[in-house]
Formats: sequence, C-alpha cells, structure tokens
Amino acid sequence: MHTYRMFIIVAGLVVCAPLAQAEEQAGQTGRNPALNDKWFFEFGGYFPNTTGNAQLNSTTAGAGTIIDFENMLGMEDHTQAANFAARWRFTERWRLEASYFDTRREGTRTTNQDIQWGDKFYPAGSQLNSSLNVNDARVSVGYSLYKTSDKELGVGLGLHVMGYDARISSLLIGSESKRVTAPLPVITAYGAFSMDDKWSIAARLDRFSLTYNQYHGGITALGLELLYQPFRHVGFGLGYQSLFINFEATRGDFVGKLNQTMQGPTAFLNASF
Repeated sequence: MHTYRMFIIVAGLVVCAPLAQAEEQAGQTGRNPALNDKWFFEFGGYFPNTTGNAQLNSTTAGAGTIIDFENMLGMEDHTQAANFAARWRFTERWRLEASYFDTRREGTRTTNQDIQWGDKFYPAGSQLNSSLNVNDARVSVGYSLYKTSDKELGVGLGLHVMGYDARISSLLIGSESKRVTAPLPVITAYGAFSMDDKWSIAARLDRFSLTYNQYHGGITALGLELLYQPFRHVGFGLGYQSLFINFEATRGDFVGKLNQTMQGPTAFLNASF
C-alpha cells in the first residue's frame, strides 16, 4: 500500500469569448459542457517526477540486482509526455473513457557496484548506458450513481495496460533489455462538479491489487482536474496525476519485479460536443 500526499494545483485561465459566440453561450447557462456533452477530448502534456526500481533475474545466476534507475544509472527524476484522453457518454449515466501517455528517459553513468541484469553481469567501474520507456493505456466503463446537470458521482471497472521497456548496455559487455506488458484491472470511482457553465472540477481514483499464478501486482492511480471552458466547444485545464505500480513475476518471459511511481501536473486543451 502506498502512502502519499496529494498537492492540488489551482490556477485560473481568463479568456474572453468572441462576441459572435455570446448568444450561443448564453443559451447554455447552467449546463457546463464538461458534465453534459456526449463527446469530450483532452490533448496536452504530463510533467511528472518519477522514481522506480526493477530487478531482472538471470536464467543461470539467480536473482538480479535491484536497479534504481535514477541513483544508480544517472537518469533524470523528471520527464514529460504527451497526454491524451477521451470520454463518450453513450447514455445519460453510462460512460466509456480512455487515456494514454508515453514517457522515455535515458541515462549514462559509470557504476560503482556490480550489477546483474538478466544474464548480463556488469562489474563495478563499467560505463553503462540505459533507457527506460514507460507507457500507460487506460480504458474504463463507468456508471453514474448520481447525475445532474452540474454534479456527478459514479463507479466503474477499468484496465490499465502498462508497457515497461528497460535496457542496460555497455560497449565491452553488450546489452540486455526486457519489455513487460502488464494488463492490470482496476475498480474506479469518479466525481465532478461544475461551479457554473464555464468552471468545473473532476476527480478519479483507480485501485486494484491482484495475485494470480506466477503474477503479483497492484496499481493506484489518482487524477484531479480544474477546467475552464469559455467557448461552447473549446476549453482549457490544469490537473495533477499520480500513478503507483508494482509488478512481480516468478515465471514466464519476465522473471523479476518492478516498482514505478509517477506524479506531476498536467496542462491541456479540451474539446467537447
């Protein structure tokens, strides 16, 4: 179980709507598009701080070294990624959501300790290059237990499909890489509230832990957004996302464990219809 504190980013964006749209917006007073439109899209960036470690066991030497990519291999602890999300309200209370981001980092460092990574052994003093790509594709179906034109509260079921691609290489010794694709089911809870027909806030929590045969894993994801939609179909938003993943496998293509934490702000343009 992860214990963490969430720091909420609160900010305002003030944009004057063109006079040509004034009449259309006036007709929408009291119905915020973020809570009522059938289609809703977000296009923006995610700027998380990230920490993580991984262990890739050897088929001959047994348990591998637990690798801290930031401290041992010199990777930066912050990154950025394009962030996309979409929502379809196919009835008044039922909704389908999807989102995706992909982060990529690299590091170079002379190691001060022996490292066993898979079937490769890198002795202390080796000049190592490393790369780590982490992506997350999320899809969920939710049902709003409570829904009005300005408030919403619901639950659902979803799936995070996490891609994890880690590589360590040395000019003299060679490289070892491993990619893991882990589908992690989640139970989700969400809520939204509009202050008026332009401003709204939304929150979502995903959580699940699973042990099945040779696999053990858990995920906690938290998202919070502040949206400002001065135009009928276009708006802006700021948010904060946290993602905590742990995964372990004792058999199969990947034998080892990984832990990954990502949390940071988002900024986006949204469109709804």
